[in-house]
Amino acid sequence: MTAPGAEKVVIVGAGPAGIRAAERLAQAGIRPTVIDEGIKAGGQIYRRPPQGFARPPEQLYGSEARKAVALHTVFDRMVAAGQIDYHPQSSVLTIAGHFLQALTPTGRRDFTYDRLILATGAMDRLAPIPGWQAPGVYSLGAAQIALKAQGVALGSRIVLAGSGPLLTLVATQLLKAGAKIAAILDTSSIRDQAAGLPGMLARPGMVLRGLLMRAKLGRLYHAGVTLDRIETDERGPVGLCWRDARGRAHVTACDMVGLGWHLRAETQLAGLAGCTFDFDESWSQWLPRTDRMGRAAEGLYLAGDGVRILGADAAEVAGRLAATACLADMGLSSPDTTSDLRRLGRYERFARAIARAFPWPGEMVRAVPDETVVCRCEGVTAGQLRESVVYGGGEANRVKSLARVGMGRCQGRYCQLAGAELIAEKARINVCDAGRLREQAPARPLPIGEWVRDA
Repeated sequence: MTAPGAEKVVIVGAGPAGIRAAERLAQAGIRPTVIDEGIKAGGQIYRRPPQGFARPPEQLYGSEARKAVALHTVFDRMVAAGQIDYHPQSSVLTIAGHFLQALTPTGRRDFTYDRLILATGAMDRLAPIPGWQAPGVYSLGAAQIALKAQGVALGSRIVLAGSGPLLTLVATQLLKAGAKIAAILDTSSIRDQAAGLPGMLARPGMVLRGLLMRAKLGRLYHAGVTLDRIETDERGPVGLCWRDARGRAHVTACDMVGLGWHLRAETQLAGLAGCTFDFDESWSQWLPRTDRMGRAAEGLYLAGDGVRILGADAAEVAGRLAATACLADMGLSSPDTTSDLRRLGRYERFARAIARAFPWPGEMVRAVPDETVVCRCEGVTAGQLRESVVYGGGEANRVKSLARVGMGRCQGRYCQLAGAELIAEKARINVCDAGRLREQAPARPLPIGEWVRDA
């Protein structure tokens, strides 16, 4: 049996949750191993630009610049002091028992652990519309990454569409950087947003900041829209066809479209690690089951947006809580968590209100025409998926085996939620009854030579 304090702890992810988890463990004398896909720590929200990039933090992160710099400084200090074993640009491929494999810059590498903290964050949640598979159609997150990491706007005439805080944030950042935006199209109605407002007042400062950003968008912003299709030619988008809240048709010329409906938790590794999942009606997605401290199973802890979509501030709190639970379970002294648990509850009230104000457009997804591509990796259309339901039944993994939806490079990350809506619509069942796609290793694409290296 491993003695308390001598156990190996691995943290996957170096965003706000992973950084704070590593900090708490280091303060207790534990030297964790941190595996992260980024070139530098910070996660997607506080992604750092390449060396020599000229834009200061205030331009990159806006009002969150102080938080970003603080997290970067904490992590860099721990690396310099040898308090953590850091592996950047490394993707975890599979988890089994107390063993994981990761693809690192030098090839595939094996790691063992006694306790594992997953701080995998979230990613864009996308809904299919006709034409979205064309070149020049990006996720909102991709547009933000290009801006932060390279100072690039991905088009000269941009339309942003979807819903949620990220839509407003990316639009504001692009406008501030001098990009030309033709329209910002929000599928949530003003009524939806007003209904969520009372709960959002759990964080009044955040609400005020959002309203000020929204005000800067002016007449570019349209609420309650319905997206019909993206018109394209061989080079990409030429226009987005949409209807306003009154049902009037519009076509907005563009050469780039950014899409996104808030976020979805990145749960591939949680599934491979054996987590139990529940369908959460608020966020309209399957989320791993944990206790308030982040415990998911014996020796397994989850933190941040990979558990609940609560945002960067909550992720810092959740990272500390998960590390505290880890210390307690090792029999080591740990800080009082009363204040952090209270803050996490407030963040969750706010986040659930956000989900209510900017709902997932399930009805829009269920109504897409048969020719609409749903799974971009495999080219599976809505019609093919519906047809598979007719002769295969309304279970997601059965439809996957018949239609290949979710079998491509993204492993269902982009198409699973939309696919479940179409399955439920055709089978006339609740979307949760369609189930969730089972995870398959490897969780990320890798060269065949690496996978069969030891065969």
